[in-house]
Amino acid sequence: MTLSSFQASLAHPAPPPEFSAELQALWHDARGDWQRAHGIVQDLDSREAAWVHAYLHRKEGDRSNARYWYARAGEPECHASLDEEWTALLMALVDAPPGPGAGHGA
Repeated sequence: MTLSSFQASLAHPAPPPEFSAELQALWHDARGDWQRAHGIVQDLDSREAAWVHAYLHRKEGDRSNARYWYARAGEPECHASLDEEWTALLMALVDAPPGPGAGHGA
């Protein structure tokens, strides 16, 4: 998958079923549904889900909660733009092997 193919999927009414839960969360976030994105990752236990969770709380403006999730993800607190972090997350998830919870979601 590429950034452009992911972006093309945003024109569809639902994320592709082969997307991991973490990718589904980013898909919903990109379509403006923060609540659904958060609901997907909040109970997952992967490092990647914790990073998406951190990003979502940073986007929400809850920096202290975001810091907690960055620590759970083993990632430094992000100070780049939200768009830059979203892209970094997408690229990391595309390169990541499927983990527990892959293919599950909404």
